[in-house]
Amino acid sequence: MKLTPFSHVVLLLVGREGAGAHDLVRMARQGRIYSDFAESQWYAEPKRLEQHGYLDSQKEPGQTGPRTQYTLTDNGLDALREWMRHPSRFTRIQMEPAWRLLAADLVGEKAVLESLRPLRDEIADMLARLDIAESVAAELPHRERYLRLNHKLARRIVEAHAEWLDEVETILGR
Repeated sequence: MKLTPFSHVVLLLVGREGAGAHDLVRMARQGRIYSDFAESQWYAEPKRLEQHGYLDSQKEPGQTGPRTQYTLTDNGLDALREWMRHPSRFTRIQMEPAWRLLAADLVGEKAVLESLRPLRDEIADMLARLDIAESVAAELPHRERYLRLNHKLARRIVEAHAEWLDEVETILGR
């Protein structure tokens, strides 16, 4: 089985402590700046990884019924180690706002500005989520250091979007 980048994300989020699909969905919502996979993928991928020996599972009581809790197997840990042997590449960012700006000569600057305006609320939401994530980092002492470094990068990316939006609004709004 060929592991995808998403497979590796699931493996590392399950980590040493284990996680259920519901935990993965919660983490994904909290860290959606890092990726935006469909919620259904967070339920399907752990099952697939278990079928191929990268995760184990057990049923545990949940609020509404039994929940599946996944744990990393030795094969899963080996897969993460193998992944680390390959160099990381610069992350491709799907920049819909930038594409919209390029349409200004076709649809008009006012239309572009109107379509970008809701981005302010999304930026504010992401910054608030990062505040929460930073406060929760201490609850994971084995990962706190790494989480805080990732949160700093995420904050810079979100703030860069806000600064870019300020600039676009200033220039197009004239």
